[in-house]
Amino acid sequence: MIDRDLHIHTTFCDGKNSAEEMVLAAIDRGLKTIGFSSHSYLPFDNACMKEDVVEDYIQEIRRLKVKYQDQIEILLGIEKDYYSKLDTSVFDYVIGSVHFIRMGDDHVCVDYDLPRLKEMVEKHFAGDYLAYAEKYYELAGDLKDIDIVGHFDLVTKFNEQEMLIDTNDCRYINAYQKAAAKLISRGVIFEINTGAISRGYRTSPYPAREIIDYIKEKGGRLMLNSDAHQKENIAYLFDKYEKLLSR
Repeated sequence: MIDRDLHIHTTFCDGKNSAEEMVLAAIDRGLKTIGFSSHSYLPFDNACMKEDVVEDYIQEIRRLKVKYQDQIEILLGIEKDYYSKLDTSVFDYVIGSVHFIRMGDDHVCVDYDLPRLKEMVEKHFAGDYLAYAEKYYELAGDLKDIDIVGHFDLVTKFNEQEMLIDTNDCRYINAYQKAAAKLISRGVIFEINTGAISRGYRTSPYPAREIIDYIKEKGGRLMLNSDAHQKENIAYLFDKYEKLLSR
């Protein structure tokens, strides 16, 4: 049984429950460790934690650590986007993610809105979704000073709803393999993320099974995370997907 979940969001960013509500839900589910990972500040991101609440976030998680220390281990983490400038030295761990691709003055949001995404890919990649995926993985492979890779193939979030990227194309395969190899060489952990399932975007976790197999083949490390944005989704489907961790 997996008894920890280190990708958790709260009302400090785009989550629906307070940090304390998430702690109590984790205790109720029998977890031994919960880690909070609010989105780091980006000036163009409406879902991130604002600059003026970062210290409040830190202090609240520290308060909860002490209050519930006899019931659960609580870790203070952060989900740092590729473009974030936040100093992460105060945090217990860092999840590195790519949510945006900067193209000139625009920021192509990878995971928020399908119509807007299609408009931006048409504008900046001439409708070439493989070029878009290649740029995404170029950034993902360049994530540094992180402990965990967040939803490594987030670029495919909308693929089950409307096929945008041919994940069998050699360009796509080469892009993710190159990025994964770089990250594996840095010793980071790749998360198997069930968040898109709980929110109805996918029927399988990030990353895809063939990517998981590649990571294993190259000696990479894996862990389960829920990317929960509400208390009901903590440790979501961990019992079903725990088998993906085995070699």
